[in-house]
Amino acid sequence: MTLSPFRLLCGVGVLAIFSSTVSKSPALPLLVSHLGGGPAAIGLVASVSAAAGILFSLPAGILSDRFGRRRMLLAAALILATAPFLYPAAGKVWQLMLVRFYHGLATAIFVPVAMAMVADLYQTGRGEKMGWFSTATLLGRFSAPAIGGGVLGLYGTTDAGFRMVYLLCGAMGTLAALGALLLPGRRAGRAAASVGSAAGWRSGVRQLLADRAIMATCGVEGAILFAYGIFETFLPGIGLAAGLDPSRIGVCLSAQIIAVALSKPGLGRLSDLHGRPPQIVAGALAGAVCIALFALADSFPALLGLSILLGVSISVVTSASAAHIADLSGSGSQGSAMGILGSIMDIGHSSGPLLGGLLAASLGRGASFLGAGAVLTAAAILFAGMSRRR
Repeated sequence: MTLSPFRLLCGVGVLAIFSSTVSKSPALPLLVSHLGGGPAAIGLVASVSAAAGILFSLPAGILSDRFGRRRMLLAAALILATAPFLYPAAGKVWQLMLVRFYHGLATAIFVPVAMAMVADLYQTGRGEKMGWFSTATLLGRFSAPAIGGGVLGLYGTTDAGFRMVYLLCGAMGTLAALGALLLPGRRAGRAAASVGSAAGWRSGVRQLLADRAIMATCGVEGAILFAYGIFETFLPGIGLAAGLDPSRIGVCLSAQIIAVALSKPGLGRLSDLHGRPPQIVAGALAGAVCIALFALADSFPALLGLSILLGVSISVVTSASAAHIADLSGSGSQGSAMGILGSIMDIGHSSGPLLGGLLAASLGRGASFLGAGAVLTAAAILFAGMSRRR
């Protein structure tokens, strides 16, 4: 049976995100320690791939508008298939940083370009299809830590153990590359020809950046990732303070991811049927309440319930926001729009733990969750105002 381009893209997405995730969770911090790095080195190495996303998501989207989605996805696949085999050769922390930056280019390219390809394939039902693609990538993201941890548990945090993890990582990346070779070589559509010149795509990017509705939508997505970054970074501390053992903290973290994966396709379809802006505002405000309530939670049922509700709130927003940006942008600039979205998402995700840490250090751990709620509320109000004007 011949796979449709969308199903093939989802399959490539599962393999690509699994490969990317298993390279860092839980192997990366353990590998840094194995090489003699301390906590500061672990944080620095972990931040390198996020920096690659901030810097290269937009250029990747622009290039996909000019030269086609398939070419850029093949470039990402080439990195996925080669980067894992460089980890065992890194004998110093600084060498590992170079490998992480190179590997980070893969997701910086793959995610916005793949989302733009979904937008190309579906003019109607776009929200639901983007939701299904996101769920596919979450399957890879959710399963990778357990499998990678199992490999390290079997072989130990030794040179042999890390080689096995990155051999698995490379195998999955290679399969993703082989799948990407089968993707159709389609451009964004007729409008893609209008951005074929340098002046044309520069003008298109300027129009996107000047579109307040698009930038406000990106801002909400960045704010929800800001809150998620605080959640995943500081929930363990909240849980330990409440007397939870690590296994229950892990249940809360996993429940949030499962809630997103299960709810996203249905919520994407809801945005197709009833409109995206009201759903984005409602989800952002619900998420603001959920993340703020973590400051008061002091039991396992409360933390588990809030984790699930936060996951659903994130899904309410993100199942509609990417599709809304694709709706607002022209067919020849959807790659650039997804690139802008990807860069702002990475900024939000990486700045959440940083600013949350400053708040926690000065005002207590609960202040970081209250700050995330305030940021999400402000983003929702700004988005509502911009949408109403448009």
